[in-house]
Amino acid sequence: QLQVVESGGGLVQAGGSLRLSCVVSGSTTDYYNVGWFRQAPGKERETVALLSASGGITNYADFVKGRFTMSRDSAKNTVYLQMNSLKPEDTAVYYCSAARQTSALITGRGSWGQGTQVTVSS
Repeated sequence: QLQVVESGGGLVQAGGSLRLSCVVSGSTTDYYNVGWFRQAPGKERETVALLSASGGITNYADFVKGRFTMSRDSAKNTVYLQMNSLKPEDTAVYYCSAARQTSALITGRGSWGQGTQVTVSS
């Protein structure tokens, strides 16, 4: 069973940057898919970015393309979400999820962290 812990959220002004971290444990290998999701108050959860188990494929939601970058440090069992040019509409609780199967990840059946709040002021 994978365990996930996020960190790195905070308050930033529009145009600023934050880097979120997601530590994944409970696996003897780093072969698992990881995704970043977010949920703003009163809105449904949405997918921000997905990183394949092999690390070769990264998919981004249109609303973050060119601004957010997802990466993995296998030695640290950590996945990052570098967020640049932040906008007030990026304000949300950001969650990391990990799953060995892509289908589990994208259908919400992976392991989830507790979330980290990102607030972007105008």
